[in-house]
Amino acid sequence: MTSFAYTFADSATMLRRNLKHQLRYPSLTLMLAGFPIVFLLLFVYVFGGQLGTGLGGHGAGGRGAYLVPGILIITVASAALGTAISVATDMTGGIIDRFRTMAISRGAVLTGHVIGSLLQTLAVLALVTGVSLALGFRPDASALEWLAAAGMLALFAFALIWLSAALGLAAKSVETASNTPMFLTLLPFLSSAFVATATMPAGLRQFAEYEPFTPVTQTVRGLLTGGPIGTQAIAANAWSVGIALASYLWAVRLYNRRRAATQN
Repeated sequence: MTSFAYTFADSATMLRRNLKHQLRYPSLTLMLAGFPIVFLLLFVYVFGGQLGTGLGGHGAGGRGAYLVPGILIITVASAALGTAISVATDMTGGIIDRFRTMAISRGAVLTGHVIGSLLQTLAVLALVTGVSLALGFRPDASALEWLAAAGMLALFAFALIWLSAALGLAAKSVETASNTPMFLTLLPFLSSAFVATATMPAGLRQFAEYEPFTPVTQTVRGLLTGGPIGTQAIAANAWSVGIALASYLWAVRLYNRRRAATQN
């Protein structure tokens, strides 16, 4: 077998390990879905009447057309948080030391965490989308636009998961890892996910227009509801690829550094 084949096989083994952990504790996946579903119910039924005044629709379906893409984005952000915790648990729990005594590819452990978390995130997104449809969300998207929106969400999730993995490696304890990525759940509220950026104060509006969650939200919203996308798709993909690449390089560097420190 070539080195690539060994790496692929080891990564598949680590992926199965993480998927078994998820199946053993399904409550975690349900909790990740419960957080955005609660926000969906709040924004549509509790705050929806006020929000709907400026969102082009007063019924639950009209509000959902604007709010659901933002809920899907916050789903991606909240689901990524678990990666930092699981990576930090492995790094501080001694299991990595056992892996180092075996002939396992160095990148397989991180790859298993990231791909496992990505599959979990996609499952949570499907569940949240199903609930949104049940509540009256009626997108105008074609099958191709649905596929493009799913691809955009998957790419952004992949980027945030790698960032969360790097933050988990940088954390000194599991407790720290559970708190460090919390800013990811705050940033969607400082974007166009739930209100138009034009309604924000000048300084906040400029931040909201240029932070990564806004172009991703606008792209997904445009694809699902038939709204304008313009250059938002280019910015969304650029942010996603940039975050993923920078986070991957950072995570690998941190992993190798901690690995060398342990061996010494």
